[in-house]
Amino acid sequence: MPVTPPEQSFATAQVQAGFVSGVAQNTAVPPIYQSNAFEFSTLSEARDLFALRRDGNIYSRAANPTVLVFEERVAVLEGGIAAAGVASGQAAVALSLLALAKSGEHIVAARQLYGGTVDLLQDTFADWGIAVTFVDQDDLQAWADAVRPETRAFFAESVTNPIAQILDLRAVADIAHAAGVPVVIDNTVATPYLQRPKDFGADISVHSATKFIGGHGTSLGGVIVDLGTFDFSAEPARWPQLTEPYRRVAGGSLVERFGEKASPYIALVKTKYVHDLGPSLSAFNAFQLLQGLETLDLRMSRHSANAQLVAEFLEAHPAVARVHHPGLPSSDWHGLVETYLPRGAASVFSFDLHSTGDDAADFERVEQFIGRLHISRLVANIGDARSLVAHPASMTHSHMTPTQLAESGITSTTVRLSVGLEDPSDILRDFGAALDVV
Repeated sequence: MPVTPPEQSFATAQVQAGFVSGVAQNTAVPPIYQSNAFEFSTLSEARDLFALRRDGNIYSRAANPTVLVFEERVAVLEGGIAAAGVASGQAAVALSLLALAKSGEHIVAARQLYGGTVDLLQDTFADWGIAVTFVDQDDLQAWADAVRPETRAFFAESVTNPIAQILDLRAVADIAHAAGVPVVIDNTVATPYLQRPKDFGADISVHSATKFIGGHGTSLGGVIVDLGTFDFSAEPARWPQLTEPYRRVAGGSLVERFGEKASPYIALVKTKYVHDLGPSLSAFNAFQLLQGLETLDLRMSRHSANAQLVAEFLEAHPAVARVHHPGLPSSDWHGLVETYLPRGAASVFSFDLHSTGDDAADFERVEQFIGRLHISRLVANIGDARSLVAHPASMTHSHMTPTQLAESGITSTTVRLSVGLEDPSDILRDFGAALDVV
């Protein structure tokens, strides 16, 4: 600790007066550690920290105390062993898979994915030499047939965005494990409250914490959770990034260093991909996401209950052709709700207006409907306290081909809903008035 001289000049005092590094305060809630870097007591301590021979704070790009609280809390809620907080959900998906597959290797993914994820997998991963095969997530034989010797992961969403299809996760996980690869699940729409993917065979869970975890549409963030179920040491030749000596960490491989007490996989995500690419979660956003987590169960219960009422109302309205909500008996995935979503079906789902057969006319009808809404907002987000609507074909999934849209169940009349926490009677009245005009 630097010695403070009896008197300081103005310039020195304005920078250093009133603060002593390392003094803990007895705050009742996790504080915001809004600091880029952290002071070391000695050079020897700094050397040991950089070599990962001891735990501690170095630089907030790699780790921050507020972010660490957020990581541990999400890991506990998911039943995992460790987590990595990152700057966005997109970063969480990208880094979770980059830590498993490199150039020349392969991923099998569901084709019913969020449009931004499809962009990442079919364009950017292709640029990096990582092949991706997209399959119908309900076709179990297609998952099995897509496996190659170089396959390194299965990837899907527990509940899809925007059609709210429920993945038969246990069946898909069994196929992946028979092929010797882990299952990575985007659990954003379900959250750990409605579903813990670990309970059904998943190995890694990722979230856009921007959505329901934060819950208020204010802060970007993502998180990757190692659920502790996949043994990377069983086939060491397949996972050299984890089982062979790792030059960034002295003392052997990541499995040898972290295999017993922590997560070699999360150590790789943090020390290589977050470190090198820099998609760090800020302390301030981690603080706000922690605030959201404290009410997650209460909010998700209300979201789900409201969404069920809205889905039932829409299904009965003559202006609506079809409602894609697994809580309805008419849904193809209704039979999976009891197993995979026993606490309530998701509040992100879609419905189709009747089509005229002309895309331009259909777009005009959708625009007319959305333009007459007052409670629900036209926003490219989900998981907000407010009810939100979007038009996937022209917004979130606009980069997909007509064939891809059709395979994902999205038409020109599909409207995505993220049902919020408002009084359900107000939401229904709002939709009813807009639909009556259509």
